[in-house]
Amino acid sequence: EFDMAYFHSYSHVGIHEEMIKDHVRTETYRAAILQHQSYIAGKVVVDVGCGTGILSIFCALAGAKRVYAVDASEIAIQANEVVKANNLSDKVIVLLGRVEDVEIEEEVDVIISEWMGYMLLYESMLGSVITARDRWLKPGGLILPSHATLYMAPVTHSERYSESIDFWRNVYGIDMSAMLPLAKQCAFEEPCVETITGENVLTWPFVVKHVDCYTVTTQELESITARYRFVSMMQAPLHGFAFWFDVEFSGPVHSQRNKRTKSSEALMLSTAPEDPPTHWQQTLLYFYDPIEVKQDQVIEGSITLSQSKENARFLNIHLEYASGGRSFVK
Repeated sequence: EFDMAYFHSYSHVGIHEEMIKDHVRTETYRAAILQHQSYIAGKVVVDVGCGTGILSIFCALAGAKRVYAVDASEIAIQANEVVKANNLSDKVIVLLGRVEDVEIEEEVDVIISEWMGYMLLYESMLGSVITARDRWLKPGGLILPSHATLYMAPVTHSERYSESIDFWRNVYGIDMSAMLPLAKQCAFEEPCVETITGENVLTWPFVVKHVDCYTVTTQELESITARYRFVSMMQAPLHGFAFWFDVEFSGPVHSQRNKRTKSSEALMLSTAPEDPPTHWQQTLLYFYDPIEVKQDQVIEGSITLSQSKENARFLNIHLEYASGGRSFVK
């Protein structure tokens, strides 16, 4: 049932419009396809979670011999119409179904997918990419994107806090601070997806998880734990932590003579606060009450991200944090 509801949400056009209008996202994918055109031309591609089919069409236009565009949502029906309208039916084969269930009768040279969710792993669509890789990808094949990194950093965001919370201290001259506990719970109990800027960030970021799409396993993603330690660069109220990610579009390692060229030339799609905004924005975990931190004060603890047992597309977050001699769990 959970998967049916998930795929049904993607049959609504609005969600695809938002993704396609995200120029950073769509243009970076197009640039990555062109950068790896020599890998794609004349080759067989599978697009995992093709949506409206735009990435599949980019691949066909880059000279792919065949593209299998797979989506378990009803949007695949529209994708097929889009393919027809662009006279690409001989190249792009749209398959309606889950990657786990559809049949492709040949090995593929390239997997492309836009699988990233909020906080990178929400919706856990990376599992479908792993399934496609293990079912169909030829040895030495190309996966786009090839790598992903999830970051976290402590943030200060006084405006957001006062908008949601301090507002209740004086409402038309009436003291409504009795509302504060409920207001904090409603505003900050769950992760918030919103845009911050580099000015909100108190330290250099910490890498929570680095994913190599060529080797990552589904078991590895069931639960991820990292211990972090930050040193605040300034005196400010600490309101919580922000999470963001980037993905990299590199070729398979064996074709790279040395690793260094890989990272300097690799195309990146970043959702960091200092980069141009995307529809992923950043994910914020706010505390109910800010912690006043001084410059050079240590903020440390651990974060665990685990797939929900009830619904694997959901993410459970367990955050432990300590600073200035006090420790907390969220």
